[in-house]
Amino acid sequence: MSFDVEAIRAQFPILSTQVHGKPLVYLDSGASSQKPEAVLDAMDHYYRHTHSNVHRGVHELSQLATEAYEATRTKVANWINAASEREVVFTRGTTEAINLVAQTFGLRLTAGDRILVSELEHHANLVPWQMLAQRSGAALVKIPVMPNGELDQSVYRAELAKGAALVAICAVSNALGTRIPVKDMCAQARAAGAVTLVDGAQAVPHDRVDVQALGCDFYAFSSHKMYGPTGIGVLYGREAVLETLPPWQGGGDMIDHVTFESSTYNVLPYRLEAGTPSIAEGIGLGAAIDWLHSFDFDAAAAHEQALYDYARTELAAIDGLRLIGTAGAACGAISFEIAGIAASDLGTLLDQQGIAVRTGHHCAMPALQAMGVNGTTRASLGIYNTRGDIDALVAGIDVAMGILL
Repeated sequence: MSFDVEAIRAQFPILSTQVHGKPLVYLDSGASSQKPEAVLDAMDHYYRHTHSNVHRGVHELSQLATEAYEATRTKVANWINAASEREVVFTRGTTEAINLVAQTFGLRLTAGDRILVSELEHHANLVPWQMLAQRSGAALVKIPVMPNGELDQSVYRAELAKGAALVAICAVSNALGTRIPVKDMCAQARAAGAVTLVDGAQAVPHDRVDVQALGCDFYAFSSHKMYGPTGIGVLYGREAVLETLPPWQGGGDMIDHVTFESSTYNVLPYRLEAGTPSIAEGIGLGAAIDWLHSFDFDAAAAHEQALYDYARTELAAIDGLRLIGTAGAACGAISFEIAGIAASDLGTLLDQQGIAVRTGHHCAMPALQAMGVNGTTRASLGIYNTRGDIDALVAGIDVAMGILL
């Protein structure tokens, strides 16, 4: 099993960029990954040679655009092992995918129903359920996080035993990197009669995802976290569950027949995809999946995990630095704080050295509050990162501490 990280890096034009006169060290892939040339080229080719609207045209350009766009649906279905393309709904991203479920499936919830949501969630997998609870009268129930950054499974089992209409959990925490045992949690939820939604935005770039093996009802993720473009994401839904959802938005493409008085609606997945989609972005997502198939993904994942473990070890050795979240199963994101240094100040000084990290609450305020902090510095890894990047981060922190302490 081998993985040539330097050959991968050479495919990302932006990695040769300099920031403040220093070589870019990009450690913010959890917010958005960089894009390989294959993705950039695919989108450029579409705009230069085959741009047209999809699905409705009989002319050649429309046919070519439709074929390229719909080919991505097949690629996505294969990548996540969906049972069919009908289970792949395109959205603008994870956030829209979750809101789609909240505003369609959520219509059936009433007072007395219970929505179980983990305390580790990104706001995108919390706020829609808060809004739904306020509209429906359903109760929002917390699955708490423990001091090491793992979910308290005993509380989860106890709350599930009281009844739940829906369980919403992330596969990997964007703030702490904690891997959640979603397969076991989904199995327990199904046995209890609950529908499950998994936010997989932080999992898809790092792990192979098999939605049928996971046993979830919904799985949401974004293209831009997995080396594709912004502006497009995916809602996977088990076909039997998707069939029960009413249309979400009205407009073109989601209809079958329209009169002034009423409409009938298209088949899945188009019934949930109103209007002109993000065509170039969809083609770019397809190119990203092709690119992920172009090398040994398992070897790449092993490289990334080894790098993650190295980073946690090196950072933990810095005097005064505290890792936030120490779950044994973790990937992608590493959050930390340094006594006496504001995260924003540290991030600014690292940026001046060409090192891109993220600071703040990472759109996961409840998770960080549960860990006893209001904000952290977060380094998040991509497939293109190296030990040299981690060493640069450690050296950069040393420089910043010399200035700020």
